[in-house]
Amino acid sequence: MTMSTGEDPRPIFPASALASRRCSRGFSLTELCICLGTMGILSGFGASALSLSSTGLASVQQDLDGALYQAFHQARAQGRNVQVALGVKSASSDVLPVALPRNVHWGKPAGVPLPPGMGKPVVADKTGEAHTSITVTPNHTTTATVWFLTDGQDVLCLRLAGHGHHQMLRWRAAKKTWGRA
Repeated sequence: MTMSTGEDPRPIFPASALASRRCSRGFSLTELCICLGTMGILSGFGASALSLSSTGLASVQQDLDGALYQAFHQARAQGRNVQVALGVKSASSDVLPVALPRNVHWGKPAGVPLPPGMGKPVVADKTGEAHTSITVTPNHTTTATVWFLTDGQDVLCLRLAGHGHHQMLRWRAAKKTWGRA
C-alpha cells in the first residue's frame, strides 16, 4: 500500500508487520554468539556433573559384555575354543579383541574392598596380574574367573562362572559401594 498524495512514495506498514518482517530474517551475529556462549557454559557444567572420566570404563564394560556373549555362542557353534583378549589386536577369528582406553588399567586399587561374598582371587602368576585373555570353551567354561579394571576412581569387576554366566559389578568411588554394572 502506498500513499498517492505525492508526499512520500514509501510503503506504509503497521509497526507489528515491520517487526515480524525483521524477525523473519534470522538471528544477528551478537544473538548467535550469546546463545553459543550460554550453551557452552551449560554443557561445561553438565560434563562435570556426569564425571566424564568414567566413560572409558563404561565403554569397556559394554564391549566386554558383547565380546563375552559372542565368544560363548561362537565357541558352541564352532566346537572350538574362542578367546576374548583385552587391549590386544588380532586378525584371528578365534580371538575377539576388546580395546582398552588410555585411562583404563588392569587391577584393583588397594583401597577398594572386594565385592560382597567374594573370596580373595587366585592370581595367575607371580606378578599378581590376571591373564589378558579369557579362553571360552565349547562346554561354556572359561580359563579366568575374575577380572578387575579401573579408571583410577571407579572399578569394574567381571566375575565368570560356568555355563556362560558372567556378572559385572562396579565400585562407585563417590558412593563407596559395589553395585551391578
